[in-house]
Amino acid sequence: MTSRVVVLSAPSGGGKTTITKALLARRPDVGFSVSATTRRPRPGEQNHVAYHFLTRDEFARRRDAGAFVEWAEYAGEWYGTLKSEVDRVLHSGKHVVLDIEIQGARQVEQRYPAPQSIGIFILPPSAAAWTERLLGRGTESPVALARRLEQAIAEIRQSRTWRHIVINDDLDRAVEEVSKIIDADGAIPHRPHGERVNNLVEELVREADRLRHGA
Repeated sequence: MTSRVVVLSAPSGGGKTTITKALLARRPDVGFSVSATTRRPRPGEQNHVAYHFLTRDEFARRRDAGAFVEWAEYAGEWYGTLKSEVDRVLHSGKHVVLDIEIQGARQVEQRYPAPQSIGIFILPPSAAAWTERLLGRGTESPVALARRLEQAIAEIRQSRTWRHIVINDDLDRAVEEVSKIIDADGAIPHRPHGERVNNLVEELVREADRLRHGA
């Protein structure tokens, strides 16, 4: 088996983290890269388990030294994937899965060109299901939610360009589809048939725009 860097990307609330956790639970040949961040730990989060919590100076030092595969700023905090984390999993003989946003995914593709990396975009099944997931968190201010929705609109529109798309309408099926893409080394494009993706993208963009103006 050749170890791959598997990137799961999705708009906020798309379910990529849930799929990642299920994939890790079902496949011993898949490992997870612990991300780094400058934000403060939340209650119950352990350093080096939930995240590598770094000071801004330490993050900047590592970034400037080329230690990150990808990094981005969100809501005033920095997030990134350490190359040492990716290498740790790859050297163990496992595929490494990254749960990151589109901006980071593009950086990973440049660092690990296909077929070494496999990018998979996760779409929620409908605007109604997505809204329920997104608003069900109840952890963000209206301003933060509006900013997240604006980013989601751009990400959803870009999903059409991805080689592999999985619609997260059923967790077991979504995990199975992701597994098949990995097992095929990403060689076979995986996209829903017909106009389903285009119609779903337009539906989600309309809903995000509606929520953004109401947030």
